[in-house]
Amino acid sequence: MAFTITQLFKLSVKYLPAITAIITVIPLPVKAATFFINERDALGGNDEVDWGSLGKVFNPSAPDFSVFLPNSFSVTSQGGLGLDVNIAPTNNPQITPPFIFKTLPPPGIRTNFAQGDFILFGGINPTGFQPLPPGAPDPRTQGNGGPFSISFAQPVFGAGTQIAVDISSLEVETFINAFDSSNNLLGSFSVLSTSSLALDNSAVFLGVRSDTPNISRLVFSSSNPEYGLAINKVSIIATPEPNFTLAILAFAVSGTVLKLRKRTWANNY
Repeated sequence: MAFTITQLFKLSVKYLPAITAIITVIPLPVKAATFFINERDALGGNDEVDWGSLGKVFNPSAPDFSVFLPNSFSVTSQGGLGLDVNIAPTNNPQITPPFIFKTLPPPGIRTNFAQGDFILFGGINPTGFQPLPPGAPDPRTQGNGGPFSISFAQPVFGAGTQIAVDISSLEVETFINAFDSSNNLLGSFSVLSTSSLALDNSAVFLGVRSDTPNISRLVFSSSNPEYGLAINKVSIIATPEPNFTLAILAFAVSGTVLKLRKRTWANNY
C-alpha cells in the first residue's frame, strides 16, 4: 500500500536524528585541496615503489651497460599499482641513459640518501665519473637533470620521494608539480637544498597529497638540469583514507536498512 503524505512526514521526522548523527560524526569529503608534504612519515603512504624491484642495478666496480634503462619505462608498486616513468632525454650525447644504483660507501656510490637506498638516476657523463674517496672534492660532473615524470595508472591521494642533484656545495632548488587526469595543474612546490656525499639520509623529501584521489602525475625537476637528478623510493597513498571509507560504509549500511524497513512498512500498511 502506498504511503500517505502524513505517513511519509512522520517517517522522515522519526529517522531524521539518526541521519543527522551519521552526517555529524563522520566527516564527508569536501572540495579537493592539494598541499605540500616535506617528510615521508607525514605523507602517511600505504604503498611504495622501490627501484631495486626492477632488478637492474648498476655496479660501478663491474659496469654492465645492459642494466641501463630506457628514458620511458613502467613499474609496478608493492600494492600492484602501475606507474609509467618518463625521464626527459638529454641533448648531450656523452651522458649515459638513466640507471639505478645502490648508494654505498666506496667503492660504491656515495650520496646524501640513506646507505643502501636504491636510487633512480637520470644519467651522467662517464668521462668524469668515478666513485670518490671520503674528503675528495666534487668534480661537478655533467648529467641528466630530468625532469622526471611519474604517471599513476589510477589517480592517488598523494605521493612523494626524496630528491637530490648530483652537485655538492651548491644550493639548488628542486620542484614537484602535481597534475590531474586532464593535465590540470593541482599544485606546484619547491625547496632549496644542498646535496652532499655524507650517506646521512639528508636528501629533501618532496611530496603532495590531496583530499581526494585526483593526483594522476607528478613531475620532479631542479633549477640546475645540467647536473644529474636522483630520487629514491616513491611513497604513495593509493587507497581511501579511513574516515572516507567509513562514511561510504555507513551510508551503504543505512541505505540497506532503510530498504528493509520500507519493505516491512509496505507489508504492514
